[in-house]
Amino acid sequence: MTILNRRRVLLTGAAAATAGLAGCGNGVGNGAAATIDARVASTVAFMHDTYPGTRDLSERCAGRLVMPVVTEAGLGIGGSFGRGALQVNGLTVDYYSAASASAGFQIGAQQYSHVLFFMTQNALADFRASAGWAAGGDLEYAVPERGEVLRAETITSLAPVIAILFAQSGLRIGATLEGTKYTRIIP
Repeated sequence: MTILNRRRVLLTGAAAATAGLAGCGNGVGNGAAATIDARVASTVAFMHDTYPGTRDLSERCAGRLVMPVVTEAGLGIGGSFGRGALQVNGLTVDYYSAASASAGFQIGAQQYSHVLFFMTQNALADFRASAGWAAGGDLEYAVPERGEVLRAETITSLAPVIAILFAQSGLRIGATLEGTKYTRIIP
């Protein structure tokens, strides 16, 4: 009788482990990469059409990280999250998530798009080699307004990484990438 109980325990445990592992799929082959790629292409097309000066940045950069939709919300404590793709020569080479947390006087929610242009090979290599790259105060922002011409030659000579934030919508004032952590993912 103890042999039967041991078998039952082993079979029940194996079935439970199999069910548990099946629920923890890594998402490979689920189509998330294709969804991110489609959103990235749409975001880049919108950015180039709305802010023509970004075409020059795209042509001159060593690579760009495109985050099509970043959702940010806060009520005292806040955070943001988004997923996007790193492109080199217009082709996706990796996928990344962006996340941040904040505390302080804040209320509201918003969504926005942003693109990080890596203007030097060193900046791109540092980003790709890091386990989790955090945007800091040394990031150069170029915030284009509708109708404004973004002059890439004036900022590209000074900054290895340039951030463009655009397509903001929601009820929260301002957006910043400072403190945002970028982590490589497998969608």
